[in-house]
Amino acid sequence: MAHRDAGFVRRWLTEAARAVERDADRLTELDSAIGDADHGNNMRRGALAVVAALEKEPRTTPGAVLLLAGRTLVSTVGGASGPLYGTLLRRAGKALGDAERVADTELRDALRGGADAVAQLGGAAPGDKTMLDAVRPAVEALPDYAAAGAAAARGAADTVPLRARKGRASYLGERSVGHMDPGAASAALLFGALARVAAAEAAAGGVSDG
Repeated sequence: MAHRDAGFVRRWLTEAARAVERDADRLTELDSAIGDADHGNNMRRGALAVVAALEKEPRTTPGAVLLLAGRTLVSTVGGASGPLYGTLLRRAGKALGDAERVADTELRDALRGGADAVAQLGGAAPGDKTMLDAVRPAVEALPDYAAAGAAAARGAADTVPLRARKGRASYLGERSVGHMDPGAASAALLFGALARVAAAEAAAGGVSDG
């Protein structure tokens, strides 16, 4: 069974930050249709802050990396996104504890717990047109990282015909139909980055077994 160390998680979050920076304008455009038009800028600020924090305060376990990233997002990202993404990563980090290496299944279970915490915090479920529509299917596809990335992308696309039942978009009623949820779109970037980093590590022979 493959195991992942702190370096893997740092590479994942760094790649996710690059993806958010590349797509920040698209996220803001999506948010302008059904939200406050600030999701891209907020996520870009948070992503850059996470990268800076990870460089300034190196952590040596996967759990500690996720905890630091989650705390950083809470303190730097405005709106609901900071608490929600921060909760996802912090809860996953707490679940992993102090282990220096974690199995792919352990990472999946930790992220599943993080998704549960997000659902509890936001009072949302899949189908409500939120980030969970991308997060839930991605987590359930793990430990197949490529499948997780694809599932998140599909989940985000599947929010287009939905009517929002949670968050600011819910105030729009039927007018929320026909637009992709920006939170689901950014969640798809997060899991797409995870898939790319896992594929690169596998190609380089950097996955440890045992």
